[in-house]
Amino acid sequence: GKSRAMELILTGDMISAKEALEMGLVNRVVAPEMLEPTVLELANKINKMSQIALKAAKEAVIAAENLPLNEGLKLEKRLFYAAFATNDQEEGMKAFLEKR
Repeated sequence: GKSRAMELILTGDMISAKEALEMGLVNRVVAPEMLEPTVLELANKINKMSQIALKAAKEAVIAAENLPLNEGLKLEKRLFYAAFATNDQEEGMKAFLEKR
């Protein structure tokens, strides 16, 4: 987590990709030849999502680190209602119901 990352940054210690994965410092590890295809696949998947929903999700996740639970839930609720009031909402509900 954060404290281990701080230790590595301040000491300059090197770790393997496997260790970084085990510590939660990276999301996944792929073979070097699979890096570009994996990144492009992930980027394309994210790009298909509602930009409004993505922005709200990022804001909620980033804020959650520094907010008490009740404040984080209030923020999440506010962001949900704001996203629900957009044109993207209809398409999002349709995609959810169609499981796509």
